[in-house]
Amino acid sequence: MPSSTSNAASAPPPAPEKRRPHLLLGLIGAGIQLSRTPAMHEAEGAAQGFLALYRLIDLDMLGLGPDALPELLAAAERMGFSGLNITYPCKQAVIPHLHELSDAARALGAVNTVVLRDGRRIGHNTDASGFAEGFRRQLSGVALGRAVQLGAGGAGAAVAHAALDMGVGELALFDRDMPRAAALAEALCGRFGAGRAVAGGDLAAAMASADGLIHATPTGTAQHPGLPLPASLLRPSHWVADIVYFPLETELLRTARALGCRTAHGGGMAVYQAVEAFRHFTGRMPDAGRMTETFLSFDR
Repeated sequence: MPSSTSNAASAPPPAPEKRRPHLLLGLIGAGIQLSRTPAMHEAEGAAQGFLALYRLIDLDMLGLGPDALPELLAAAERMGFSGLNITYPCKQAVIPHLHELSDAARALGAVNTVVLRDGRRIGHNTDASGFAEGFRRQLSGVALGRAVQLGAGGAGAAVAHAALDMGVGELALFDRDMPRAAALAEALCGRFGAGRAVAGGDLAAAMASADGLIHATPTGTAQHPGLPLPASLLRPSHWVADIVYFPLETELLRTARALGCRTAHGGGMAVYQAVEAFRHFTGRMPDAGRMTETFLSFDR
């Protein structure tokens, strides 16, 4: 009778475990240590069978500025990154270093997602669709006649396009760099029609006639706490949409809610821009509910 030892010796070796595809991603921006984007992409990647790793490339931590973008993009390509998310202050500065832009990125003049594939850098913008979806889910049915928007930078451009696309009749834009606000207003009018956007002059007057406020500046983040406008300009009939999401409950939202305003936090935009970015990076449709669950897990 054959021994158990001989049976073991003659048994075929176990089949090697199927190697999971790698997904290496990153975020380039300043002051991004509290970002929830890495967790969303890593969790969704793992759920879809990837060995997923998402790295933070924090310009503040590295002592770098947007002028380092060519070096950072080249390094990511050499190390096999599938793509990069781009945030403040690089959403517009990255454009000259890309080979191709999606229609949305070209129209917005800002990029928040770069796909690295076959030696090419392809820029996309998922901020506009992300903001629109988050707004619809949190502020359905609000009046959209007139709105004030604070911030006309990279994210602000995307949000402004989304606002007009959703049906805001007139958008008054305010920015510390008012020529930038004027340029954005001109671009918006060129796309959506004359008079749909204006560079604001008197913030108090604009707020007095507005249905709502969109906030698209860094004010309210952990690095830039505070209110982006005097609280006295808010009234209960306003709706307030903030794109800041760390912290999720900004001082602006707390103040507005205490007055009775309907509010939308920046988490909606953060999740839904990531949903679309994941699709660009992988070619697979992510589970938005699962990514939302990962995002909200930070607040438990």
